[in-house]
Amino acid sequence: MKYPKEYLDEIKIRLKVSTVVSKHVSLKKRGKEFVGLSPFKNEKTPSFTVNDEKGFYHCFSTSEHGNIFDFVMKMQNFKFGEAVKFLANLAGMAPYRFSKVDEQREKEWNEYTSIYSDYADYYHNELLNNPTSKIALDYLKKRKIDNSIIKEFKIGFVNFNSSIYEKLSKNYDVKILNESGLFYYDENKKLYVERFRNRIIFPINSLSGKPMAFGGRIIDTKNKYAKYINSPETNFFRKGNNLYNLDRVRKISHKFDEVFLVEGYMDVIGLSKFQIENCIANLGTALTDKQIYMVTQFFDNIVICFDGDESGYKAAIRAAENSIKSILPDKQIYFLFLPDGEDPDTFVEKKGKNEFLDFYKNNKIPVHKLIFEHYKKENSSSPSALASLEKKLKGIANSVKDNVVKKYILGYFLESLAKYSPGTVFKNSNKSFIGFNKPLDKTKKLFKDTENFSSVDIKEFCLIYIMINNLNFFYQRPDLLENIKFYKKENGLIFDQILECMKSGDLKSLQVDSQLLDQIEKYANIKHIVQKNDKDESKIVEIFNDIKNELKTHDLELRIQELESKFAEDFNQNTFDEINRLKKEQNIN
Repeated sequence: MKYPKEYLDEIKIRLKVSTVVSKHVSLKKRGKEFVGLSPFKNEKTPSFTVNDEKGFYHCFSTSEHGNIFDFVMKMQNFKFGEAVKFLANLAGMAPYRFSKVDEQREKEWNEYTSIYSDYADYYHNELLNNPTSKIALDYLKKRKIDNSIIKEFKIGFVNFNSSIYEKLSKNYDVKILNESGLFYYDENKKLYVERFRNRIIFPINSLSGKPMAFGGRIIDTKNKYAKYINSPETNFFRKGNNLYNLDRVRKISHKFDEVFLVEGYMDVIGLSKFQIENCIANLGTALTDKQIYMVTQFFDNIVICFDGDESGYKAAIRAAENSIKSILPDKQIYFLFLPDGEDPDTFVEKKGKNEFLDFYKNNKIPVHKLIFEHYKKENSSSPSALASLEKKLKGIANSVKDNVVKKYILGYFLESLAKYSPGTVFKNSNKSFIGFNKPLDKTKKLFKDTENFSSVDIKEFCLIYIMINNLNFFYQRPDLLENIKFYKKENGLIFDQILECMKSGDLKSLQVDSQLLDQIEKYANIKHIVQKNDKDESKIVEIFNDIKNELKTHDLELRIQELESKFAEDFNQNTFDEINRLKKEQNIN
């Protein structure tokens, strides 16, 4: 039995060719392509190319050519069905199960999308060529949307008196047509009526580019009807599972780290007019886990840009609380608030592309910071208010699904909250071990720029914080201190001092610059979690090892990058073997 084309397309959309190939071939970026040594032939000069944009690989040495399915079949000696199962799992998709129900659904899906394609084509042509559509063309021209943009986004217009129902009913299954959401049954007239009549329509496509729904904007603003409506949910369309324009921007995701998520179709089109192509829109619903997951398959950063008014701010807070749950390591969600009264379309129209991008760079705010600032602004500094705020923030942090991200968001919330609360951070029981009279001269420079710490620096601060606050415990468990590598020289010096104290058995001899100690205390975002579990040695070990492993992973990544750069120059087999060894170690960890 054949796999449905839509299912196979979904796998290809979710997985870049370079992602699949790089598990077997060391690739180096060269322009729009990746190059490497052929996996099909021993060679010293790279002849193997990968093009993510076009979705294929090509080997000039052997003339091997194909997509991700071809590559997996070739490299792992899989049959096609085995390759599909393997790649579906890699893409985070459920395996396809063949049945008569699945076959029927696939048939109905093809019929459904064909109906929508014909509908989109018909009313797109009506907008451009039918004189009765002049009112819609005039409106679009007033918004500085010319014919080239209309064609690019395949915008259409459904005239009030127009109807394509009879024509479509002759070519398609009437049951599927009636369930498509394009028409509704008028009980008075006893016939099916256009849902989007007197509206400009914007096709909402699946990731593969097939129209599956529409957004419609009414022309007559004096009308009592809603300004915007979307297709109703159907067997094949769920608002919370789709985003406007994602099918187009995923194809250019290699050009950008971020994507702008705006509120409406006109915002997407308005930004695109000014060559800000990496923008999508939600469909009038709260941002869902499914939508975030889809976007993060193609972009590292999501920038949620809502209108600069009170309703836009309220929508942003709702989106922040919902989206923070789905943050993953190395992925970030930012918010951008435009000046009051502006939306992305009007802002870029007035200010231009460069000023918009500058505004974004200078005013974006991470989701966790937005949440803290919002709720702190709503609460006083009284003990009861702070207690209530802490409870609220802990609840939000605990909703984060990824445990590593959860740990650091909770640390940020508690650290920020501690600024408004009395008390010290370091445990008094251990602080007596630390001397303050012999500062390390080599650490003085650390304080010249206290805000520019990397994530690795922060992790190192966390390790030192745990060690200093648990000297007696680590004295009994020196094995935990093995194989730790510090990148920041000053942190390495402190670690060496800790080891010397352990060797001598005189824990009170540890001498650390008080200024540096304060710095560690300030930036070690794990400390509140450590304090909470200070009597649970197993938990302390777990936290310590988690951070240690994260640093080890970072070290492996750096070594792999260094060797890959070297390999790109000399193509040495020993270098290649070492890269593969480290990658295996990386996967194990």
